[in-house]
Amino acid sequence: MAEPIGIITIKDALSEATQRLHEAGIESARLDGEVLLAYILKVKREYLYAHPERLLGFNEYEEYQAVLERRATRLPVSYITGSKEFMSLDYIVNEHVLIPRPETEILVEETVSRLEVLRRVHDPLIVVDIGTGSGAIAVAIAWFLEAVDVIGTDISCDALAVAKKNAEKHKVDDRIRFLQGDLLSPLNGKGLEHRITAIVSNPPYLSGRAMAEVPPEVAKEPKAALVGGEQGLNFLFVILEDAPRFLAPGGFVALEIGYDQAKTLTGFAKDVPGYTKVTTVPDLAGIERVLIANI
Repeated sequence: MAEPIGIITIKDALSEATQRLHEAGIESARLDGEVLLAYILKVKREYLYAHPERLLGFNEYEEYQAVLERRATRLPVSYITGSKEFMSLDYIVNEHVLIPRPETEILVEETVSRLEVLRRVHDPLIVVDIGTGSGAIAVAIAWFLEAVDVIGTDISCDALAVAKKNAEKHKVDDRIRFLQGDLLSPLNGKGLEHRITAIVSNPPYLSGRAMAEVPPEVAKEPKAALVGGEQGLNFLFVILEDAPRFLAPGGFVALEIGYDQAKTLTGFAKDVPGYTKVTTVPDLAGIERVLIANI
């Protein structure tokens, strides 16, 4: 029999939550239960282990049950808590933006590494993040490199609102300009032709077939930020084709790509006038995850 409402311990509340989420088909039931309880109690997860006999008050227990109910519907934990860590920075997220993922950190790391070299010859450094979403990529680049001006574009005004909040949160909003529009179109008429150092993007690259097979949590994220046409290549092709007219000599495009897209995209980029070198960077699983095309 469960403990009476209002005097249940952290230990027993977590046990109940793990069982409940496990029955909902959630593999990370224990972890999710801990994250959500820490969120309700406004503490770090370590606190739960240090104080297993701490009693939950009635309101705390009720709030915990409410968020567990939302998680049982397969709503991602980050949408419930409204936050997600990326590149050791905490980001605001909601249902209007894609949840930042660890593999995208490879894209940021590769971009920052190359920009650190180019800043010796490019002044100013101008970076454009296409399809900025939560602003995770744009904000991280501005955070790690002070000598850079960043432009983030997105077709969604709701996503841009989140991105602006994240730029303000991490105090880089003075170096990031957000523009609404489709892909590279917001750059037109801004005098940026052949002046941009890097164009980066984690565009929608799932195929229609792959989208039909994603976990229920992923299906809760904005479809427009995930699906890139029948083969998942539509947006990647457009960015690669349009980027050279904006890139400065020595500049580059850096794109996150799908697990089976490297060969096709490398061949495509090599046929686009302007690129002098096309390479790929693997993730920790050995999958070619980032494509770099240099001018």
